Amino acid sequence: MAPSFGRSISFPLTPGRSSSKPRHIRSISLPACTTSSHPLLANLNAHIAAVRSLTHTSLTASLTQIHGLHSALADLLLLQDPQGALHRTTNVGGRLLDAFLLLADAHQGFQGALLDLKHAAVESSVALRRGDAARAASATRSQRRAEKELNRLAASISAVSSKCARLNHVGTEDTEMAGALIEAAAASGAASAAVFSAAASMSSSSPVTSSSCKKIASAFASFGNKATPETTELTLERLQVLEQCFNDCDHVCDKVFRSIVQTRVSLLNIMTPTI
Repeated sequence: MAPSFGRSISFPLTPGRSSSKPRHIRSISLPACTTSSHPLLANLNAHIAAVRSLTHTSLTASLTQIHGLHSALADLLLLQDPQGALHRTTNVGGRLLDAFLLLADAHQGFQGALLDLKHAAVESSVALRRGDAARAASATRSQRRAEKELNRLAASISAVSSKCARLNHVGTEDTEMAGALIEAAAASGAASAAVFSAAASMSSSSPVTSSSCKKIASAFASFGNKATPETTELTLERLQVLEQCFNDCDHVCDKVFRSIVQTRVSLLNIMTPTI
């Protein structure tokens, strides 16, 4: 059974009354006048825009933005209006369940690949200090396998965006709400694919200074060759940057995975009666 992770909502759920006439009040519904005026939907749209505009940022910053998107989506899914929209639209609920399952699996694989890269960096450092060419070669093979896995995950998860774009939903009153849910899944998929690709590139790209952490030295290629003490020290520093960069991702990677699982659990709870 998928775990459930509790969250709190920081936005007011009950809009002020604009009329004194009696009407049916739903404590967790969107205003009858327009859905776009509700702060939870506006918050989700703001997070979608932020995730869509991610460019040349660090892994941790990108992952934090993706986590924020899923947190906003989890808040919105507590309302009755998106729940009703999922029941009244065609194909949306089931396809979103599939999309978020793929996202959860991909981010779980991402965590494993980052762990492998971090371990390879540690092993490479030890091999370099000891002059152990065999150990360095083994670390290099592990690194290449992890990079290949990251690229595979990026390719598979990028399909989520295109699949979401092909979703059909009917009913003009539900178009905005269903469209926001679909767009959230598409944005998460595209951003996740970009993060996976960036991590793979960081592991195999050209040398950089230890402060940037946007690219990582291809230091593994020099193992087994004769190197000056200065070159060895520089390589060790770059390996430490690589290890620290992936260390910094550990906590936020777990937060993203948990938030995606929570999103899918919320969707499953909404859709279960009609499946």
